[in-house]
Amino acid sequence: MQNKGNHKGDTLVEVRNLVKYFPVRAGLLQRVVNHVKAVDDVSFFVRRGETLGLVGESGCGKTTVGRTMLRLIEPTSGSVTVDGQDIFSLKAHELKLARRQMQIIFQDPYASLDPRVPIGESVMEGLNIHRIGTPRERTEIMYETLRKVGLENYHARRYPHEFSGGQRQRIGIARALALRPNFIVCDEPVSALDVSIQSQVLNILKDLQQEFGLTYLFIAHNLSVVEHVSDRVAVMYLGKMVEMTTREELFRNPLHPYTKALMSAIPIPNPRLKRQRVILKGDVPSPLNPPRGCRFHPRCPVAVERCSQEEPAFREVSPDHWVACWLVE
Repeated sequence: MQNKGNHKGDTLVEVRNLVKYFPVRAGLLQRVVNHVKAVDDVSFFVRRGETLGLVGESGCGKTTVGRTMLRLIEPTSGSVTVDGQDIFSLKAHELKLARRQMQIIFQDPYASLDPRVPIGESVMEGLNIHRIGTPRERTEIMYETLRKVGLENYHARRYPHEFSGGQRQRIGIARALALRPNFIVCDEPVSALDVSIQSQVLNILKDLQQEFGLTYLFIAHNLSVVEHVSDRVAVMYLGKMVEMTTREELFRNPLHPYTKALMSAIPIPNPRLKRQRVILKGDVPSPLNPPRGCRFHPRCPVAVERCSQEEPAFREVSPDHWVACWLVE
């Protein structure tokens, strides 16, 4: 990522040249024969108090970026700085302290909750681990946090299977919020919910952001949701960042051919208007063996010869608008 020096505003999170390869093993001795290049040299930044939407097709590496940033998955290389602290260089006890400031809301809240533990104890788990306050104070924080997400005190004694999907996601939000972090990775938090419930959960996230000054990395594949919640949007394709700019600029003037194709798939809520669809040919290439040059060129409707030979740099083409494409000058 070039021109790194001109971030406007106060940067809370900076990701530089993040790489995560997963080894592929085969044979009797389970030797490494290849690598899945899930995230390959990704750089971006998140300003304090904003929501950065991270979008792309399934399998493009969005979730791996979020989990690697928090070191739920160990990185292959690169650096992540949160509030001036290099997360990848921290030792175990330092990382435990840093995790108070960084939390995650998982896509499937049921899978992240212990079915044998009442949800009040699940929400208090982080408070107990970090020994915040007295037991009574922890209980009060837990009740207050549940109320913040629209649940009542009596819900604390119930078990995960007694809640609906939307309520479970509220519990997931409460768990992330209990430690009062600065930065939360929202990993597709509404993709498994009904549309009517989605808007409730998104509104809760926005209200909490305003109240506590939270900073979000909001991972999603639904551009309509991203438009609703994000201040800026970053677009990923096959482990690479292809475009990043403000929400208004991206929806008004997308520059990368992949972003244009994604935009053309958004339905218009007016039956008289028709959007010019961009239909991409072929399937997404395998991250085991990504194409040479620009990774999008085999499916790109406007690719030229240079696209298959050289990889374009992710650079700033206008103020706060970053693109990786040879055709954008």
